[in-house]
Amino acid sequence: FITIINSQNKTLRNTLMREKSLTMDTLNPQVKAVEYAVRGPIVTKAGDIERGLQQGQKHPFTEVIKANIGDSHAMGQKPITFLRQVVALCSFPELLDSSSFPEDAKQRARRILQGCGGQSLGSYSASQGVDCIRQDIAVYIEQRDKGVPADWDNIYLTTGASDGIVSILKMLVSGQGRSRSGVMIPIPQYPLYSAAISEMEAVQINYYLDEDNCWALDINELHRAYQAAKEHCHPRVICIINPGNPTGQVQSKKCIEEVLHFAYEENLFVMSDEVYQDNVYSPDCQFHSFKKVLYEMGPEYFNTVELASFHSTSKGYSGECGFRGGYMEVLNLDLEVKAQLVKLLSVRLCPPVSGQAAMDVIVNPPLPHEPSYLQFHKEKRAVLGALAEKAQMTEQILNTVPGIKCNPVQGAMYAFPQKQFFKCVSLLQSLGISPDMMYCLRLLEETGICLVPGSGFGQREGTYHFRMTILPTTEKLKVLLEKLRDFHIKFLKEYASLEEPKR
Repeated sequence: FITIINSQNKTLRNTLMREKSLTMDTLNPQVKAVEYAVRGPIVTKAGDIERGLQQGQKHPFTEVIKANIGDSHAMGQKPITFLRQVVALCSFPELLDSSSFPEDAKQRARRILQGCGGQSLGSYSASQGVDCIRQDIAVYIEQRDKGVPADWDNIYLTTGASDGIVSILKMLVSGQGRSRSGVMIPIPQYPLYSAAISEMEAVQINYYLDEDNCWALDINELHRAYQAAKEHCHPRVICIINPGNPTGQVQSKKCIEEVLHFAYEENLFVMSDEVYQDNVYSPDCQFHSFKKVLYEMGPEYFNTVELASFHSTSKGYSGECGFRGGYMEVLNLDLEVKAQLVKLLSVRLCPPVSGQAAMDVIVNPPLPHEPSYLQFHKEKRAVLGALAEKAQMTEQILNTVPGIKCNPVQGAMYAFPQKQFFKCVSLLQSLGISPDMMYCLRLLEETGICLVPGSGFGQREGTYHFRMTILPTTEKLKVLLEKLRDFHIKFLKEYASLEEPKR
């Protein structure tokens, strides 16, 4: 009995003394370097406050308004009926016998299921995606680009656009020291890019968008960034987000032509993030795909510039973030490299087949002669019309607030206004926290509004911004903007009064 007790005590001591294999000291340093502001500390704090409210804790507000992320359905947007009908039919084929579903939805579901192993959405697809969906995407791209040819063999279904973006970056990153791959990204940028670059130990090359010119691309800035980066890395790829996230701009055709000419001259791979292509609100703006502009520049460009374009179910008018559907079209890849891309994609087997089905509906919506056409387009117009109204309202109200300047929200789902802290900056900096982080933290604690500090997206030194979505309902967005206005005025007065007198 004593022997047993001693043995148990020894086991307990060994358990208590044994060090963990994975600690912050042994953790991959590239993981520690990754930052993703959209779900960063402000959002974590918002979640804590929200749980506290549910448990009866008292705050000077009754709800947390999350304007930090482009999650349309979480903000109250209703699903597009036709899309959900097709996915439901694919998920539960017994519904194909139901008279509650329109025939055009059934036809699409049958076609998708015929392309699935065992005619089931629960089977793996080919790594590139279901063939008939890839074919539908190619037809959609040809129609969108007014006849520019699209080969479905260049189409790859992805787990949201993010999966495709990371996969292409993995293909491009190589070398050591001064030969290490450099990735040109816009500043401000969507933090997926900086996070992936950090994780892959690539070199981030910042090029700044022109805030004074509605966040336009500036070709001179591209040359500056490229020439400076050549001193310490090998620039190999340029990333563009159009329409812009977080900046909400829609790039002109001239800007796109200049970028493509620049990429051609410097032999850069082009990555065009076009997930907001349906989200254009300004009557003076139009979405131009990089592929269409490249085609119109002539065969010398179209047949040589390597271009990957990305789209998703998560944005646009559908807002189906949870399905994780997306695709990429990749042009002018070396044939041996193309085989390597397929190999890389095969490691993750395939994207969610339900997300592929949702993507198919977006590229293959009801036609005018089909029974679901009127309802589908009514719902689509309602979503995009409401977003256009909210984009204009957000810009107008923010520009009435002293010390806030907001560019027109031409597209996408966000505003990225600049805050002027005037004399408060030095005091805020002395507190050991970035001024825009302090601002967003105080805003959350006092009003329940959750925004993302501009520092999480990158910004010119000495400027301070925040990103907010325009996705809340019109009524809730008005409340948000009014609370934000009152808070900003109070915040400036408070910190201005705390400034130490000059000696």
